Amino acid sequence: MTTPLLTQTVDLAARFPGIAAADSRPSYSGWIIEKDKLVEVATAIRDEFGYDLLTAVTGVDYLPENKMEVVYHAYKTTGGPGLIFKVQIPREDPVEVPSLIDVYPGADLQEREAWDLLGIKFTGHPDLRRILMWEGYEGHPLRKDWKEPFYEEDTKPFKSRWPDGKIVMAEDKNPFKDNLKFPQNFDPEKWIPEGDALLYGSLARYTLKEEDGLGTDRIVVNMGPQHPSTHGVFRAAITLDGETIVGLKPVVGYLHRNHDKIGERNTFLQNMPYTDRLDYFNSMSNNFGYAVAVEKLMNIPVAERADYIRVIMAELSRIQNHLVFIGMLLNDLGAMYTPALYAFEERELILDIFEAVAGSRMMCNYFRFGGVVRDVPNDVMQKIKDLVFDRLAAKTDEMERFLSENEVLVSRLRGIHVIDGETAIQYSMTGPVLRAAGVPYDIRRADPYSVYDRFEFDVAVRQNGDLYDNYLIRIDEIRQSLRILEQATKQIPQGPINSQKPQYQVRVPAGEAYGRIESPKGELAFYVVSNGKPNPWRYHVRPASFVNITALEKICLGTKIADFVALLGVLDIVMGELDR
Repeated sequence: MTTPLLTQTVDLAARFPGIAAADSRPSYSGWIIEKDKLVEVATAIRDEFGYDLLTAVTGVDYLPENKMEVVYHAYKTTGGPGLIFKVQIPREDPVEVPSLIDVYPGADLQEREAWDLLGIKFTGHPDLRRILMWEGYEGHPLRKDWKEPFYEEDTKPFKSRWPDGKIVMAEDKNPFKDNLKFPQNFDPEKWIPEGDALLYGSLARYTLKEEDGLGTDRIVVNMGPQHPSTHGVFRAAITLDGETIVGLKPVVGYLHRNHDKIGERNTFLQNMPYTDRLDYFNSMSNNFGYAVAVEKLMNIPVAERADYIRVIMAELSRIQNHLVFIGMLLNDLGAMYTPALYAFEERELILDIFEAVAGSRMMCNYFRFGGVVRDVPNDVMQKIKDLVFDRLAAKTDEMERFLSENEVLVSRLRGIHVIDGETAIQYSMTGPVLRAAGVPYDIRRADPYSVYDRFEFDVAVRQNGDLYDNYLIRIDEIRQSLRILEQATKQIPQGPINSQKPQYQVRVPAGEAYGRIESPKGELAFYVVSNGKPNPWRYHVRPASFVNITALEKICLGTKIADFVALLGVLDIVMGELDR
């Protein structure tokens, strides 16, 4: 039923004496690698030890110790626990670490993020530009000594809010009514944006060269940021040769509000409703990932009934996500409104459940460390059973009957290649797109969490890796989620819904934790560092949407511009999660 959990047997210190050493800090794990040998060790981790999937690259600023750290989490696509390796460098500019983009291409955008927000320069990275902040931004906002304009305090609650209650809006202190600070001697009226020049320069470097020597003109087209097909405020700069895509650069950050920085200001408990706003289609899944991470840090159990409730909510969330995905994919392909409205009808019924248990439909704020905030009433549990055993299965059959053999849909999707399994692994892709490429990797099986190891279900997998398989795998996953829900609603025990007493502030011991779940879009993970105080020292989100678009250029090269919208659509990105 599940991949057995193996103890970590990799001994990097024996393989690399004097280069790798175990992290000896209390409540920390993994290996600390000498900076100059990082590429060599990472290559061995991938090729000799089989950790072929690098899921997360996280920078941490340890200001009191005058050092910075980059933390890498690698996993095997065959399953099992991960391997953590780290590099520590002095905190004097330039803070430099070798790039791993040649070993793990999926590190590309994550290294750019660490450069942008922490000022860690990855030497050897071919396109190290800011990614979430604008190009003229002053400083690196996740550094612990960085202060924003109208800075008040490092952590919440601010004294102006509580207990004094003398609230002053920072914008009111600025004549421009904006909480913004420009670099020294900067005049916005005279500023000439460099961002597009840097973007188009990098696009030119990575555009496919002409092989026939005809010297045809090429044209750069911007899809977005205001474009109905880009699933939010997303922009892709695309170089076209005729109608063929020969170069592409994603441009993100239009919605960025530095969720990580907010998370380090908040108390641990205050962060729970903030996770709702990431993938706003799946707030229950966001809660799940964060709860798993902090519970690892706190080393506390989860009440058994609450674990079942969590799984029920997560799988209902997966079903409505995939139904809406199918409806919106059809919308992207030109079947306007009708399929999407059929899908939203089922989503509304699931949101009725969320509203009944959490009190809200989209921003649920339902999970708590050790359990959930309130129980599921008996009448609501009966509604869940009615949906699971009757309506949702029938509606899924109906939708597939309408769509899966529709000749227009099949001709539009079948044979349009998305990505193959080996390339998807290299680019750190997870979720349905990876499984549609023939890699049966699902965290619920590969590295089980919660009570997923108690249920019988299959990891949905398809072999062709084309648009059609990416559509069909969502149908497959809905059916497997219904299998899980049938078992969970039958097996759910009575008992308390939280192993802890209700509290306004939780005590989290010092240490680090990486909690990850299989969200509807792929791996959603939280890396949290505690120094024993009420607020996280480091709070980092590893969103599936952000990492999955690393491969967007690889996916689109050589395809037609008409297929770009569908290829972007199958990644199922949500910009709230991607931009944070």
